Amino acid sequence: MQRIILSIIWLATSAAVGPAGAGDWPQILGPERNGIAAADERLVDAFPQGGPKTLWQRPVGQGFAGPAVADGTLVLFHRVGDRQFVEAMDPLTGKVRWKSGVPTSFRTAFSDDNGPRCVPLIHEGRVYVFGAQGGLRCLQISDGKILWTRTTHEDFDAAEGYFGAGSTPIVTDGKLLVNVGAARTGAGIVAFDTGSGKTLWKVLDDTASYSSPVAATIDGVKHVIFITRLSVVSVDPATGSIRFRYPFGQRGPTVNAASPLVLDGHLFTTAHYGVGAVWSKIGKASVERLWASDETLSAHYTTPIAIEGKLYGIHGQERIDEPELRSIDPQSGKVLWSERGVGYGSLLAADGKLLVLTTDGELVLVKPDPARYHELARARLFDSTTRALPALADGLLYARGERTLRCIDLRP
Repeated sequence: MQRIILSIIWLATSAAVGPAGAGDWPQILGPERNGIAAADERLVDAFPQGGPKTLWQRPVGQGFAGPAVADGTLVLFHRVGDRQFVEAMDPLTGKVRWKSGVPTSFRTAFSDDNGPRCVPLIHEGRVYVFGAQGGLRCLQISDGKILWTRTTHEDFDAAEGYFGAGSTPIVTDGKLLVNVGAARTGAGIVAFDTGSGKTLWKVLDDTASYSSPVAATIDGVKHVIFITRLSVVSVDPATGSIRFRYPFGQRGPTVNAASPLVLDGHLFTTAHYGVGAVWSKIGKASVERLWASDETLSAHYTTPIAIEGKLYGIHGQERIDEPELRSIDPQSGKVLWSERGVGYGSLLAADGKLLVLTTDGELVLVKPDPARYHELARARLFDSTTRALPALADGLLYARGERTLRCIDLRP
């Protein structure tokens, strides 16, 4: 059970930022925090014999955080020895431009990996990282200068959780919103000033999850939606007031890990452990549940992708169930098709195609089709377990294995 829960955070931790230009993947789930690349991204229709070309690769340290790409810079967050490093690289060569390290003493009894869990967040010339012990840092992307730091677990008396901090923050309206998870002090969610790191507000008596928040404006009202340990919560980013909240999750050795997905004024949330999927209509200060099911799409940790009104996601629990890649109609909750044998892993979409990076190191290229499963190509990238979510920018896929980061050429 510990290994099953541990696998969740490798694929679930991610951040949210505002719109980005072509070639940017400033958080692991991309420019709009939905796993979909910029509209002008172009990918191959099939892989060459022997698989796609590796442009470069380099060794990496511990950690489950994948890379982020923006401002012509690739950023990696990892641990080497007793220091955790933020490194900026040239996306085309992997050459390190700068690196900034700080000491870390993080240890967890649930894993032999003690590195950071959260993906770097790049926004307006700055990089924000959130360490496993709750260390929050803001760095200048041009040279790695540390602009400010916070020790959130100490500042707000937050519990460490199963595997440390694993919910990547979101930037909106000049604020960095973080699922700190300090339930005892009413600091489940905290807003920090992006310029100074000063606390602006705190709210919520719930601990943290490994799901990352999303921002959406619906009917003129801005929501930032979090899935915490036991709730789905929408907050007003300006004041921290709660717009709506409803129970979501189970107590015991379980986690919420997939990020919430907003689609046409509706909210889709999913988790395993008997929680299941919920499809709701978002109001200005309320939410209306339209359907709920543990049989439609119960995601262990993978955030589904919405393409032309249909959802594509992975149903089942890794190592216990045989995972199934599914297409569902969120309006009705109907399963359109379900395919076994694809494998567990992460999902992203670009150029009318779906990429699946499986946890056993395979890359699968799929044509999203609500009528049937349509596989275009498959190739092995790693011989080791592959947990971290990849990044895609200008047709280059940045994929992280257990100890290797690779740049894969998927340009047509």
